[in-house]
Amino acid sequence: MLTLLLTTLVLCLAGSVLPNEDIEIIESCMQDLDVGLEEGNPQYNWDRLNRLEQALARSKPGKEGCHFQTNLVEAHVYSVSADSFKGLNLSSSAAKSNGRSKAQPKHAMRFPEELTHGMRAREEHKLICIYIHSPCIFLDEQNSSVLNNHILGAFLQNRAVTGLGQPVEIQFWHNLVLDASNATCVFWVPGAGAGRAGSWSREGCKTEHREGTVVCHCSHLTYFAVLMIQAQNLSQPVLESLTYISTVGCSISAAATFCTLLLCCFFRRRPKDTTTRIHMNLLAALFLLNGSFLLSKPLATGTKELCQAAAALLHGSLLCSLAWMGAEAFHLYLLLVKVYNIYIQHYLLKLCLCAWGLPTLVVIAVVIFRGETYGHHAISTTDGYQNTNMCWLTSKPAHFVTLCYAGLILLFNTLMLAAVVVMLRRIKSQKGQARRDWATVLGLTCLLGTTWGLAFFSFGVLLIPQLYLFTILNSLQGLFICVWYITTYHRSRSSSDSSTSR
Repeated sequence: MLTLLLTTLVLCLAGSVLPNEDIEIIESCMQDLDVGLEEGNPQYNWDRLNRLEQALARSKPGKEGCHFQTNLVEAHVYSVSADSFKGLNLSSSAAKSNGRSKAQPKHAMRFPEELTHGMRAREEHKLICIYIHSPCIFLDEQNSSVLNNHILGAFLQNRAVTGLGQPVEIQFWHNLVLDASNATCVFWVPGAGAGRAGSWSREGCKTEHREGTVVCHCSHLTYFAVLMIQAQNLSQPVLESLTYISTVGCSISAAATFCTLLLCCFFRRRPKDTTTRIHMNLLAALFLLNGSFLLSKPLATGTKELCQAAAALLHGSLLCSLAWMGAEAFHLYLLLVKVYNIYIQHYLLKLCLCAWGLPTLVVIAVVIFRGETYGHHAISTTDGYQNTNMCWLTSKPAHFVTLCYAGLILLFNTLMLAAVVVMLRRIKSQKGQARRDWATVLGLTCLLGTTWGLAFFSFGVLLIPQLYLFTILNSLQGLFICVWYITTYHRSRSSSDSSTSR
């Protein structure tokens, strides 16, 4: 009798676990997929993944589910029914394989109770979760990078789940500086035919960034990941060289503008004419812009508040610099077009209120009402892991508004530069005048900042050459203006001295 009871107990316990045959099939599929992921053949790996899904769908998990794990793949199967399912929280540390468990979870999923809505009473389905730590299956035509190479998949056996009111929550842990500008939640859309690449889609998924975590809220079940949005698909060497050029160019420009300001304000008479004073204000704005840019990267490693202050200073300096470039164009318009009756009471004071005051008020308003607009900004490379961090705008609408503001000023400045070129061609008559005309045009190009318009050509085959040209010309803008101003000053002094000697 005792032997019969023990036998019955063993059989009951065995009913809650998988038969050895099912375990062997699943483990074989897991190992086969693991080897395929290391070899990196997407087409064959899709077949291996499908075989694993089918093997897991045939399993009969107990109350605690069944769990499998290899180097690159984790699989979990749970039995769910409409009358007993109250939601499920699952993380990569929840499953144990061969007596081992992960010390720190790398990802997690939370399934709402709504997952079983629409099922008949006592109808059971298998919830299958597959965690893949390799991107080689999920490669689109652009070879997009995903965060830490982690793909999380979940689906119900023989049942499509879409349009959930309470979304599935998928958490991805990381140790990078990420925000909405460089990382977003996506799901995989397989290709229409065998062997064709699929694509990543954001439809139905919302992205939430927390400290060290990206949380995806999606209204359906499939394979999910966090797509790394590339900085115009820059490689790491290109990004490093552009960063180096920017640092060196801004350092030179900051030193040149500072020395020119000292030369004009302290070691010589203060400039009395309005044109020179406008030049000095532009140089001061460029000095602040270059200085705040150089401080932005080291301050990105500091506290959040310090980085926000640095980002606000950089943004305000950029707005003021663009405003003073617009003021230069407006003053040039008065000199060349109006010529007569151009007296404006408190002219320079009004220019200062517009070019210094308005941008400052805008930045202060943003800090007070939307302080999160400023903060850490990461520039990712094509590998998705190496980041250049700086303190800058973190909001896409703020980027767009700033770009529109710059575009309007640069359009006006370009029109004024074109008007100057037309006028110079009309009045050119003396020998050697062409060389001086070109010098004037080049000087005005730097003064009006028309080279900033290269930012609107960041696409296609022009991307990399444009970035280098944009970085070199605009990081050295302060130096070019200083050289042009000093050359013009000496030329005017020489002309006045020759006139006096006569």
